[in-house]
Amino acid sequence: MVDLACGEGYGSDLLAKHAAEVMGVDANPDAFEHARARYRRPNLSFNRGLVEQFDQPADVVVFLQTIEHIAEPDGLLDRIAQMAPVAYISTPNRLTLAPPGAEKSDNPWHLREYDAAQYRQLLEPHFQGVELLGLFHARKLRLHELAIRAGWDRVHPKLRLTKPFYDRFIPAISARDFRLRGDELDRALDFLAVCEGAPRAEPRSNPF
Repeated sequence: MVDLACGEGYGSDLLAKHAAEVMGVDANPDAFEHARARYRRPNLSFNRGLVEQFDQPADVVVFLQTIEHIAEPDGLLDRIAQMAPVAYISTPNRLTLAPPGAEKSDNPWHLREYDAAQYRQLLEPHFQGVELLGLFHARKLRLHELAIRAGWDRVHPKLRLTKPFYDRFIPAISARDFRLRGDELDRALDFLAVCEGAPRAEPRSNPF
């Protein structure tokens, strides 16, 4: 498994708890050194390099929350499709990240942000199949979301509960407080695309 744009390696380490072998790839020298020093497992390694130039074959490619930073994503997506039979590629949902009607949020590092239709349009020419899922709040985070709508953000500062509440609430959040679904994608926080890679060219047999 290859974790492209792995940053400081936290996600690569999580993947290595379950995968037979994981390689994290990132061009940032500080992130690379941190990852290599912090996360050590026999089945985990790190490679410093540009994701646009990485082309080692793998069983699975993971590429999370980075495609929005890429100036020319088509060439990279073609490369990913040839690298592995399956790729997991995620990006924020422009409709829930940016102000209403805006083309993108004010994040200066995001070159482009996508709604669900735009994301499909970006991915589908490069892969045999694309399943698009949305990430939503669940359990504690869903209750917190409903509390904010009901006015919680006006209450906790007045009662001086902000720090004690969030000091306990934030560490208690786990993967179970998120859900992946295929419906209501316009409301999703992020999109996760499960992409089936391009077929590898079969070697031609020698007729002689």
